[in-house]
Amino acid sequence: MTINLKRNERLDELQRNGYRIIQNPEKFCFGMDAVLLSGFAKAKEGDKTLDLGTGTGIIPILMEAKTGASHLTGLEIQEESADMARRSVALNGLESKISIVQGDIKEAGTLFGAASFDVVTCNPPYMTGGHGLKNPDAPKAIARHEILCTLEDVVGQAAKLLRPGGNFFMVHRPFRLAEIMVLLCKYKLEPKRMQLVYPFVDKEPNMVLIEANRGGKPRMTVERPLVVYERPGVYMPEIHEIYGY
Repeated sequence: MTINLKRNERLDELQRNGYRIIQNPEKFCFGMDAVLLSGFAKAKEGDKTLDLGTGTGIIPILMEAKTGASHLTGLEIQEESADMARRSVALNGLESKISIVQGDIKEAGTLFGAASFDVVTCNPPYMTGGHGLKNPDAPKAIARHEILCTLEDVVGQAAKLLRPGGNFFMVHRPFRLAEIMVLLCKYKLEPKRMQLVYPFVDKEPNMVLIEANRGGKPRMTVERPLVVYERPGVYMPEIHEIYGY
């Protein structure tokens, strides 16, 4: 299928099933955190999944390639990103498997209805407040800073959207780990699995991957650390496996 790219857009290969994705580097491109989340998240055969703040649709597209989910939905508030996501879905012939909905995370429970999904994923804005913001309306700022939604908005809506026993998967920053755990427990999303991601083996972790279960019993597994680089510019074998090359 031929897709006409708009100004400043480009096509990137995803190394999975020949899939490609439309991105605009002037706005926002997906990062390693989204790819790692797609590898950490699990969906069983027949599951319905929702990605909150899907951006250009990277997580639903990768999860369609990696899991047996029956249908995947991406929710995105920014019109340009949602448009790119829809065109990427069409480009890959996935219209019957993936839906992109433009809307606000804070209204997700109303948009889709309570207990509508088996799996919810999210790569949310990491930064609080307006520190370092030059243009709070810019797409990159909205993706990185809690301008349009907070961590509590994300966790609270995920709890509403998941069926009992459903799973929530999120990537975030370790410096907010205490807040994350408190909010998950507040909304009855029991933390079940956690993995810290280190850029190098001798550096501090800069990402954390978390799985929580709606209504689950207390018990969490801390998986072995995931190290990204063997040396500068050279990925560890586990990272190659997640990326698919």
